[in-house]
Amino acid sequence: MNDSYLAVNRANWDERAPAHAASPDYALDRFVADPAFLSDVVRFDVPRLGDVAGLRGVHLQCHIGTDTISLARLGASMTGLDFSPASLAEGRKLAAAAGTDVAFVESDLYGALDVLPAAAFDLVFTGIGALCWLPDIRRWAAVVAGLLKPGGRLFLREGHPVLWSIDDQRTDDLVIRFPHVEIPEPTVWDEGGTYVESDVEFVHTESHDWNHGLGEIVTALLDEGLTLTQLVEHDSVPWNALPGRMERIEPFGEWRLTDRPERLPHSYTLQAVKR
Repeated sequence: MNDSYLAVNRANWDERAPAHAASPDYALDRFVADPAFLSDVVRFDVPRLGDVAGLRGVHLQCHIGTDTISLARLGASMTGLDFSPASLAEGRKLAAAAGTDVAFVESDLYGALDVLPAAAFDLVFTGIGALCWLPDIRRWAAVVAGLLKPGGRLFLREGHPVLWSIDDQRTDDLVIRFPHVEIPEPTVWDEGGTYVESDVEFVHTESHDWNHGLGEIVTALLDEGLTLTQLVEHDSVPWNALPGRMERIEPFGEWRLTDRPERLPHSYTLQAVKR
C-alpha cells in the first residue's frame, strides 16, 4: 500500500486542529468550566458503553481528545492515539486546562503496536469519522486485536457505510455515488471547509478516504478472534452529513434526515470482545 495518503491527510488534519479547538462545536470552554461535561458523542453512547470505571482504554484516531477526555471523566484510564501532532497538542492543552489525566501518543493507526503495549487494554474506543481514513480494514482489525487483552472490548461508533456512499451534493433524492465497500483507490476530495463551524480559510484542502462495508468490518474482526456482542444502527449522526436535507435533533445535538429518515441508516454502534 502506498502511504502517500498519510502525508496528504496529516497536513489536512494538522491545519484543522487549531480551528476545531476554537470552534464552538467542540465546546472546549465547557470542558474547562464543568468537570462533569462530556462530549455529545460519548453521551450518546453511554447506555451502550456501560461502566468503564477502572478500565485501561485507548482511543484510536483521537483527534483533539474531547471523546478521550470524556471517557477519562467516566473513570477509565485513557490514552489517545493520533497521527496529527497538531491535534495532539490541542488535546494535551485541553486535558491540562480541564484537569483531566490523559496520555496522548503520536502514531498512525497501523503503527499503534509500535508505540503502545500489546494485549494491554481493556477497552479500545474508536469514535465517529475515523475508519474512513484507513485504506485497509483488515489491518485495522489486526491492530485492535493486538491491543486488547483477552476479554477486552472494542467499542466503535461510526458513520454508516451507506451514508458515506450517498451523493452529498444532490438535494432532490438519495443517490448512491461513492463506493459502498473498500476498494484500493481512495476517494480524493478537494474541499476548503471543515465539518464544524469555522471561518478559517484553509490551505491544505486535499484529503483521501475509503469506505468499508459493515460485512467487511465485522468479518475482519471475527477473523482476528473477536466475538461480536452488539451491532445497532441509528437514524442520526453527529454532524450535518447531507447539508440542506438534515435537521438537528436533541438531546445530543445529532443530525437526522428531514424527509423520511427511516430510509437511511445514518450511523452504527458496534461492540466486540477478544476471545
